[in-house]
Amino acid sequence: MSGSKLAIVGAGSVGTSLAYAALIRGSAGNIALFDVNAAKADAEVLDLAHGTQFAAAAASVTGGGDIAVTEGADVVVITAGAKQAPGQTRLDLAGTNVRILEDLMPRLLERSPDAVYVLVTNPCDVLTVAAQQISGLPTGRIFSSGTVLDTSRLRWLLARRAGVAVASVHASIIGEHGDTEFPAWSTATIGPIPVRDWKVDGERVFTPDYLAETAREVTQAAYKVIAGKGATNYAIGLSGARIVEALLRDENAVLPVSTVLAGQHGISGVALSLPSIVGRGGVRTVLEMPMDDGEVAALQHSADTLRNTLGTLGI
Repeated sequence: MSGSKLAIVGAGSVGTSLAYAALIRGSAGNIALFDVNAAKADAEVLDLAHGTQFAAAAASVTGGGDIAVTEGADVVVITAGAKQAPGQTRLDLAGTNVRILEDLMPRLLERSPDAVYVLVTNPCDVLTVAAQQISGLPTGRIFSSGTVLDTSRLRWLLARRAGVAVASVHASIIGEHGDTEFPAWSTATIGPIPVRDWKVDGERVFTPDYLAETAREVTQAAYKVIAGKGATNYAIGLSGARIVEALLRDENAVLPVSTVLAGQHGISGVALSLPSIVGRGGVRTVLEMPMDDGEVAALQHSADTLRNTLGTLGI
């Protein structure tokens, strides 16, 4: 989007994948990449800039090891932090990455006081609460990518089984971006057909056992990728670029991002993913989606899990 500025904090595998995705998709007119490792940031910027001729739209790429490169950003995406190691849960990262945020947020706010801040660093739900408290920003202006990627994983699996385009699948993963996340099956559809009623050759293919296995596969997907290649980066880069586009293009898109809740479904003070309206300025509305009793209980379990972690960290 011409004239808009996206600042990405962290030039690791996730930050650079997001910058690459944003460049080739034309997500922003100006992309700035900041990392404390100046040599790494400079090299990544140069590599990206060399390919701007082939991008979807005219864009500039800048960056380096000075936080001043983030000055005047419309959207700041934070990917910096300790990364998840094989066998490590997202919540295991919490303490280290909260301390990084305590240093980063005040300096970023000084450079871009009017920006919308999107956290991708894990555990993103815990860090969203911490960042909101550190910054004092309204909850709609500081949120995380939440289960946007997890939802994409779910829709891909369902589409493959049903034999339809991914865009025809309407289903969401909600709750924690982590081990307690879950699919909202009660409202999941393919086109207008409830997922549970979808048939292939006259037979219902989404049996309770199949749906349970699908939910497990989505929850474990990141661990599988990390075990094989050390990090997840391409899909989270693409999903991050999609969130940036919703913000900069004022789309009012419904995306399952994670914000600090204020009474939705009776939950307050923790950040969880629920379908939310995302446009210029941030999250405008967190939608209270219909849920059955089991889903309400699962959402409360996610909230309790995160509340326990926040308590352990003194947040």
